[in-house]
Amino acid sequence: MPESFSNPVRGTGLLRDWPMPKDNPAPVASLLEQCPKHGVTPLRSAPDLARACGVAALHIKDESGRMGLGSFKALGAAYAIAKDARANGGEHAAPGRTYVAASAGNHGLSVAAGAAVFGARAVIYLAQTVPEAFAERLRAKGAEVVRAGATYEDSMEAAQRAAADHGWTLLSDSSWEGYTDPPLAVMEGYLQLAGEVVAQMPAPPSHILLQAGVGGMAAALTAHFRKAWGDAPQIVVVEPEAAPALIESVRAGQAVTAPGPVSCMGRLDCKTPSMIALAGLSRDADSFVTITEDEAAAGVALLDRHGFATTPSGGAGLAALIAGLPGIGPQARVLAVLSEGPEDG
Repeated sequence: MPESFSNPVRGTGLLRDWPMPKDNPAPVASLLEQCPKHGVTPLRSAPDLARACGVAALHIKDESGRMGLGSFKALGAAYAIAKDARANGGEHAAPGRTYVAASAGNHGLSVAAGAAVFGARAVIYLAQTVPEAFAERLRAKGAEVVRAGATYEDSMEAAQRAAADHGWTLLSDSSWEGYTDPPLAVMEGYLQLAGEVVAQMPAPPSHILLQAGVGGMAAALTAHFRKAWGDAPQIVVVEPEAAPALIESVRAGQAVTAPGPVSCMGRLDCKTPSMIALAGLSRDADSFVTITEDEAAAGVALLDRHGFATTPSGGAGLAALIAGLPGIGPQARVLAVLSEGPEDG
């Protein structure tokens, strides 16, 4: 059974001097309406899987087809670049502008796609452990790929150095001291997903399961869900046992780095939280849970049998439900996000 930790600072939060996640999806929707690849992704009811999990209802927001990139992250960096483009007249993000990012997965694709649309250059730093097939997908989107280090954290440090050395624009989905505006814009892009869910749900859920790496998606969605639905839904944040950055930070009462082994949930294998995400989630999430590698694998296998093909990262929230979350009983009406499609999809 997943380890669960009830949030002791719910309602007040940590890092109250930090910017908080935005909660209004309207500006995002307005900008995305101009993108020919934009389209609303489905909210799928899963009655058979709900019965298997012992809950009354289960709705799954399926991001596997988002904007042709196969992940919710298509909304983030591309929206941030589009905002830059609008501020610079719309035709180009800026003359000769280069966006640089580190990526363990789909964030890099979003940076590459957004840069290509608006005439900018994208340079993506990857750890040596990221499969070459993903590097080829980035190159196919027009990005330059640089390998750096053995971990995501190593590649992030290299991307930061490159930005400083060359005057490039660092576009990360995490945030830290002195670096808040770009990740806040990336997180704002994820509000499109949240706004769609609120419009699609037949009634507010009783429980919401949100997987997290640095926490950007979970924090953005939680901010809008609280605005739309208030305090009633129980919001549960799910992390890999190997990368419990958020749960350990909330336990400690401050941001901490939680080192651990490499996780099969590679998109979530982030050892240090986004400070903005931690500020929002420590205020708005009800509990934090971690799942093991075996629980993630078993969850993805069951999801596949029910027609929800994904990765251990994309299905982590649902894997926690499948493994048996305390406090979620037979009357529960659960909302979860399938945040990406299968890697070979």
